[in-house]
Amino acid sequence: MTAEPSGYERALDLFEAVVRGVPCDGWDSPSPCAGWSARDVIGHVIEGQREIIALAAAEEPPAAVDEPGKLTGPDPLESWREARTQCAEALTEQALARPIPFGGFGELPLRDLLDTYVLELLVHAWDLARSNGQAVRLDGDLVHHAFNTAQVVGASMRSQGLIGPALVPPRGAGELTRLLAFLGRRETAGAQ
Repeated sequence: MTAEPSGYERALDLFEAVVRGVPCDGWDSPSPCAGWSARDVIGHVIEGQREIIALAAAEEPPAAVDEPGKLTGPDPLESWREARTQCAEALTEQALARPIPFGGFGELPLRDLLDTYVLELLVHAWDLARSNGQAVRLDGDLVHHAFNTAQVVGASMRSQGLIGPALVPPRGAGELTRLLAFLGRRETAGAQ
């Protein structure tokens, strides 16, 4: 990748740090995503990298898989690293400038779409950490960026069933707790 979209690389690094923290026997642990294990969460994020690769090549993204956990192979960390490397290689300056349809918002350059992808990486890093009881400190700037993105795309995501109904955060809650509540998750372990 020739130029870093805002926060995207830091969000990838944060996600990978959480992936490295999952013990070998922790991939089948339930995650805060209803019906998904830790393996499904990482498979879903690998699937996202494949979608970005297709967009970078001006191709139709592959259809979503029913069981994202199958994308992890026997070594989820290695599968993640391979998908991340392939995606980085696809993100040339030309690809980053390519206009991409963005729901009801029209088109935007792929570089800008990756700015919105920080939300996906950050929230699924949290999901993965919660599935295995990892303590993870999320970058405050990334949380702020992700929350702003969520407020723009949240209604569309909610109407597609991609996130749950917004919850009311506790009084005086920090921005991460408010972001999670907006996405229908509670900051406590095991709750969505």
